[in-house]
Parts: sequence; C-alpha cells; structure tokens
Amino acid sequence: MVLSFFDQFMSPSYLGIPLMALALILPWTLYPKPTSQWISNRVLTLQGWFINRFTQQLMLPLGRKGHKWALLLTSLMVFLITLNMLGLLPYTFTPTTQLSLNMGFAVPLWLATVLIGMRNQPTIALGHLLPEGTPTPLIPVLIIIETISLFIRPIALGVRLTANLTAGHLLIQLIATAAFVLAPLMPTVALLTATLLLLLTLLEVAVAMIQAYVFVLLLSLYLQENV
Repeated sequence: MVLSFFDQFMSPSYLGIPLMALALILPWTLYPKPTSQWISNRVLTLQGWFINRFTQQLMLPLGRKGHKWALLLTSLMVFLITLNMLGLLPYTFTPTTQLSLNMGFAVPLWLATVLIGMRNQPTIALGHLLPEGTPTPLIPVLIIIETISLFIRPIALGVRLTANLTAGHLLIQLIATAAFVLAPLMPTVALLTATLLLLLTLLEVAVAMIQAYVFVLLLSLYLQENV
C-alpha cells in the first residue's frame, strides 16, 4: 500500500476511536504545577517569567476592560505553542494542521470580540465599516468591502495557522525522504540534504512558536478595536 505525503495530516484513530481528544488534552499534563513553597525550582521560575512577560506584552496596548481576556489569551498561546512543538516529534500528530480545529478556535473568539464591540460601543464598532472623510459616491462600496474584510478575519486566522504548519511539515517530510533515497546512491549529497533538513527543522521550531504568537496577537488587536 503506497501512502501519500498528506496522510500524515489525517486525524489518527485507534480501534475506531479518534485520538484528537487525547492530543488536545496531552499538553496540559506536560507543564509543572506551581507549588505552595516559598522557593520554586528553575523550571517553574522560567515558566512563570515567560507567562508574565508574554501577558504584559499582550495586554499593554489594551485598555482596562480588555485585561479580562488576559487568562484566556495567555492560555491559548501556551496551548497552541505546545501543540505546534509536539507535532515536530517523530510519530506524533499535530492537531493544529486541521483547519476545522483552527477555525473552531478562531471563529468563536473573533465573534466574541465583535459582539463585545457591538454591545459596549456600537457607534465606534460600526464606524470601522466607514472611514472618516469618505466621498459620498464611495460610501456603499466601502461599507461592502469593510464588511467582507471583517468576516474574512476568522478565515485568515485559521487558514494562516493551518497553511504554515502544513507547509513546514510537508517540506520536512519531502527533504527527509530525499535524504534517505540519496544515502546509498550519493552519500555526499545525502549529507548536505540532511544538513538542510536540520536547518529546516530549526526553522520550523521557530515557525511553530511564531505562528502561535501571531494567532493570539491578532486576536488581541481585534479585541483592541472593540474595547
């Protein structure tokens, strides 16, 4: 049976049971829980420092009303970065390569920001659909364009995360396959290909972290417009 390169992105199952739920629960078991002791270990200290710095950086442009989202956005960032990083390990599955999962994250959170803006400041929220100083003949066209761009935001969030991770994983598999095929034929070329594979893996680690940050950052920018 010949497998396709895209079979790695299929949701795995065992005995007919989808393993997506297990993949989503696993990240929370990997982080150490804070202790009640006065002095904690280095791992807890580093983890706390990272979360605090990220939360401060994320909440800096938001007003006081937006600070209620700090726990949600920080947890989402940690969750996404863990899923992306775990997917780089051999014989693992990356749930964030599934567009359905990413859209499940993007659509409700985007819709929540829009509803908050419509409830708290409807005039300002609707004002984003029409820039100030627009000529009268262009008003209907601009309203349609801005409305379409508003509804494209969650699609862009989900597709961006899916496309970047899928492309990176697929490229890694293609180069790894080329290295294995060239090893008995041209060892020197295979060694160069393996070196390229190592560099690409390091790049993919950076992409996994950056894409999780970008996802949450864009959500915070959408929230900033509505609070």
